[in-house]
Amino acid sequence: MTKIILESVLTCPDCGHEKQEAMPTDSCLYFYERESCHLLLKPQAGDCCVFCSYGSVKCPPIQQGDNTCC
Repeated sequence: MTKIILESVLTCPDCGHEKQEAMPTDSCLYFYERESCHLLLKPQAGDCCVFCSYGSVKCPPIQQGDNTCC
């Protein structure tokens, strides 16, 4: 059984600011307001959430092997 990691460090692709965030286990986080520059992140094409696009760890459903995620 694989241990699911529930925290990920989100990195802003524009300014490089990093922040550790808890990931929801029952839904995807599609939008995330960047703390440093206050712009809105959304997933890149092909990703289900901001953690899969900008996080140090993919979201819990993807970690579990659910490729459809949300």
